Amino acid sequence: MREPGTGMGLRGRSGILSLVDSCLKEDPAAERPLTMLLGPAGSGASEAHSALMEHFGPDYPFAFVNFGGAQSLLPRYALGLLARQLERKLPRYGRSHFPLLSLGLLASDQELRMRSLAEGRRAVQRQLDRFQEENEARHGDYLAAFFEVGMGAVGMPEGASTAALALFQDALRRGRRTVPGLFGGRLGSRLTSGAHWYGRHPLTRSADPMEALVELNLWRHEGDENEQERLDLVLFSAFLEDLRRNSARSFMPRSYLLLLDNSHTEYGRRFLDLLLRSRHDETVVAGHASDPLTVVASSNRWLPRWGPATGDSWPWRLRGPDRASLSDWNAHRPTRDSEDTWWYPLRLRDLNLDEVRIRIELQLGGNGDLAPLTRLTSFVHRLTGGLPRAVHQVLDVLRQAGPPPDSGPQQDRWLRTLPDRHLRAGDASATLADTALGHLLRDFDDTQRAALAECAAARDFSVGTRLLSPDDSLFGAVRSRWLLTGPVAVVPVLHPWLRRLLLWRLAARPDGWDAAHELLAEYYRGEGKPVQQMYHQLARGRTEEVAAHLTRRFTAVPAAQWISEFDAITAAPNRLPTGSGPVELLAGLVPRRPGRVMDTESVIHTLVTTRWVWSDPLADPAMRLGDLIADGCTQLSQLRRNDIVALYDEADRYRHWRDPQTAGWEG
Repeated sequence: MREPGTGMGLRGRSGILSLVDSCLKEDPAAERPLTMLLGPAGSGASEAHSALMEHFGPDYPFAFVNFGGAQSLLPRYALGLLARQLERKLPRYGRSHFPLLSLGLLASDQELRMRSLAEGRRAVQRQLDRFQEENEARHGDYLAAFFEVGMGAVGMPEGASTAALALFQDALRRGRRTVPGLFGGRLGSRLTSGAHWYGRHPLTRSADPMEALVELNLWRHEGDENEQERLDLVLFSAFLEDLRRNSARSFMPRSYLLLLDNSHTEYGRRFLDLLLRSRHDETVVAGHASDPLTVVASSNRWLPRWGPATGDSWPWRLRGPDRASLSDWNAHRPTRDSEDTWWYPLRLRDLNLDEVRIRIELQLGGNGDLAPLTRLTSFVHRLTGGLPRAVHQVLDVLRQAGPPPDSGPQQDRWLRTLPDRHLRAGDASATLADTALGHLLRDFDDTQRAALAECAAARDFSVGTRLLSPDDSLFGAVRSRWLLTGPVAVVPVLHPWLRRLLLWRLAARPDGWDAAHELLAEYYRGEGKPVQQMYHQLARGRTEEVAAHLTRRFTAVPAAQWISEFDAITAAPNRLPTGSGPVELLAGLVPRRPGRVMDTESVIHTLVTTRWVWSDPLADPAMRLGDLIADGCTQLSQLRRNDIVALYDEADRYRHWRDPQTAGWEG
């Protein structure tokens, strides 16, 4: 397991740490949000779970469940797993118990054998006692039995540190061998308050304690869909009531931490729905005190219960993690008459340049052979857009494959083919591009992935899907998985890492590349948008045509506007040779022409090709062509009669280039 360094999982996520800290320190009866960490696969939610576990695990009871594993986990089994973890004995507190939940699970688990309620009261008590004894003999206590059916969902979050692993293993370790009998003794003893609690619950029809338990059993084994849901709601209510009773006792924890990974899956969504509804019914509808549960869940999908993925019909607007706080939640939460009041949706952002630098230094800096590669921070950030998993994958390839350590032509040529370099994970090995795309697009089939590669040719992804995809649902599927960046209402753009990999795949199909960009160029010509048209013409390698267009624009518009159009056009993707460094690529695009006069168009042509190569981190990893761009801007300022300050400033910007903190600057 990778040891990413102390606190790395929350680097760039400090607001989440502060939020959870505030929630855990609240009064047990205080209202707390159901915090959702939202972002594409690889956005660092699992790392955040691990970091929260490591930070708060020594002092607070915590439980973790991954709903994204191969094993489907019914809500009742998830409750059993979570409660068993929350029973962990901490030095400062007594041990928490879940007698109501245990009784409800036991009463509904195995089918009771009886012909009628009237004759079955004593039989029910006798069978429940026997069920408990059998489970205790086999597992030590009843909740421990749920590990047998749900252990596949209890695994460490990806990227967890060894410290978090030790805490988690301690939380899973068995406690006492047995728990007191659910009925306070042997057969014939009085019923405990637990059975009476079920008899008083508003969702059970019978006020008789024993008949209420039988009712749970009938719902489980003979009930329809509504009765099955009613049973789950009663069990969740019992879980929350157990937590309230635990926190009300002396020398007991005042708060509990629940970590739910991959909650976008079918059973994850169902668990959240039940938890949210139970909390709302208990707190708002019934008027009881809130539960002492701090919940942090993660999802790389838009949840269907929130309405369309546009977010138009949902009262929440996504919040950023940096300023997450209880006060921010209270200031923006909808009114308490809606269950939506409990959500707190935090959209995980990509790492900025400094955060990528810290990760690279922690992972590579301590190795003398790899330490020189820490100078590739800017390259890694430009390439990945700061997506946490992408950063780790690129660093793993660098560590495993060992590129030339010193900056120079050999390193440039090596990095040019980085997506095709192999990445090992255990005994498996695949190219970086295959590995990364397999994770980002794991829910898309081969046909959809091929269509996505073509749609990626368009910077405006909505235009790409409309013109190039036969699947009308593709745009919505991508948006609902948080794979778009920027305000979707303006220009929906694929995440830069995903788009770069898809274009790498498309570049291996020259006919497909040319056809996609030709169609897009023709579309924008018809729309009267020459900047976008030239963007796609440059992607096809039509440098002369692009240079001629920009030459005409050079004297027709102010210099600042010309620079803006030039930047947008020259951010076009390319399928230039993969075995060459930036200087060789540029030489192939700008052949020497003896006797050619250095006029405006020739300067612009050289400038177009130079920035086109420079804009691609795989083509110019070290941004070596920046000085040539600066020289070209200076030459243009000498060829223009007026309005030259913007060109001088642009030359100075490239000559003293400073990398932006975020990767959304290109184009």
